[in-house]
Amino acid sequence: PSPRSCQPNGASEETLQYEIKELKEKDLALDQEIAQLLSEGYSLEELEKHISLLHEYNDIKDAGQMLLGKLAVIRGVTTKQLYPEYDLELSD
Repeated sequence: PSPRSCQPNGASEETLQYEIKELKEKDLALDQEIAQLLSEGYSLEELEKHISLLHEYNDIKDAGQMLLGKLAVIRGVTTKQLYPEYDLELSD
């Protein structure tokens, strides 16, 4: 097969090179952000712990949203209508 036929969705070499450049720039920006946080006194372990806790929070929040959605379907109301019953803010 030709190199072009191996590219996903027929993406051109130019498109792939652009995406690689974008990813490298993003990687550099993240490295700079990490360096900035380290210079402010944060440790990598602390940052990793915060990231882990954020993932856990998001998983729990997703499960809560799923349960609210199922309850709303059972009751025949919108999820938004359940928020006051459980003292939730719309921004929650």
